[in-house]
Amino acid sequence: MREIEQSSSGSSLSELNETILATRSGPEPAEFGALREQYPKSTFTWYPISGAYVASPQLDELYKKATILLTLDIVPLPAQVPLLKLVQLSSAGYDHILGEQLFKDLDINFATASGVHGPQITEHVFMTLLSLNHHFPLLLSWQRSHNSWHESRLPPMQDLVSQRIGILGYGSIGRQVGRVAQGFGMCIHAYTASARHTADSKRDTGYIVPGTGDPDGVFPNKWFSGTSRAELHEFLGSGLDVLVVALPLTAQTRNLLSTAEFEILSLPRPKTGEGAIVVNISRGAIIDHDALLVALKKEKGGLRGASLDVTEPEPLPEESELWDLENVVLTPHISGNSTSYAERVVGILALNLERIRTGGRFEGFPVNASV
Repeated sequence: MREIEQSSSGSSLSELNETILATRSGPEPAEFGALREQYPKSTFTWYPISGAYVASPQLDELYKKATILLTLDIVPLPAQVPLLKLVQLSSAGYDHILGEQLFKDLDINFATASGVHGPQITEHVFMTLLSLNHHFPLLLSWQRSHNSWHESRLPPMQDLVSQRIGILGYGSIGRQVGRVAQGFGMCIHAYTASARHTADSKRDTGYIVPGTGDPDGVFPNKWFSGTSRAELHEFLGSGLDVLVVALPLTAQTRNLLSTAEFEILSLPRPKTGEGAIVVNISRGAIIDHDALLVALKKEKGGLRGASLDVTEPEPLPEESELWDLENVVLTPHISGNSTSYAERVVGILALNLERIRTGGRFEGFPVNASV
């Protein structure tokens, strides 16, 4: 299996002479245009495209000349891009391109856009978590019935102070969740595949939106690690009131959370006396949804609730019982949306261009590095 690459910056040594093609939806962002001025010997083309690939002589000609491609999910065949050496994905996930022929070409580097989603996805996490914690769907239904004064019928509400949040995957998204959770006064438990016992190993060396995240890895009150079920269960059994799933989808993480895991999370929490709330903003297939449904429907001894921005399958079938559960918030895979998205993706591209310009090499990391 190839390695996915991660960007970093370097010092000025040489001019950049590349042909950069961006196949992205929407208008060209100002930051992309600024790269033309920064690198006058390179060629930059923003080719608006959306949906499935549509062949065109113009795009085919651009592919032939491109040495660097910025794209979301439209990956050309190797024969279409004979000069290509880097694909800069505009997504943090890469499971959608694992089967592409171009990905199997070991002479071409792939870089993810890990780091661009932290602020907006974290806001989504806490928007839905607070909505569940404060019974906002019920309050909204009272407003719409023009009769909102039913305080005596409102279920008990526990604020987030001292609640324990478990972050399954302490990458760029997980670190920003940790930063905001710390502001709420929560106790933070982080879980990563590899151990992080030293200060150096806890640092985030990827792209970071300024003023966000946990660059030095200082927010977790406790850090768990491992790849075995026993190690995962130790983390899940550490008294979590909230579990945030922030893992990439790989063969190892598919159906990672199923019956046994939800039974652990359904045990009464010290703070709330109920099971945990599960928040999934990564990929739906990480969760066994049949097992999740069983745990959510239990009147006693089940999960307190769930916030699902992703499901399996996606979109969720109309007949799914998840639609009608009062302790579930469903959203249509939109937690990563932001008006700053293109700006941040181009920011990562700029870091990679600087690495190429200075004669440095990409520092690859294994495909599960963001766990």
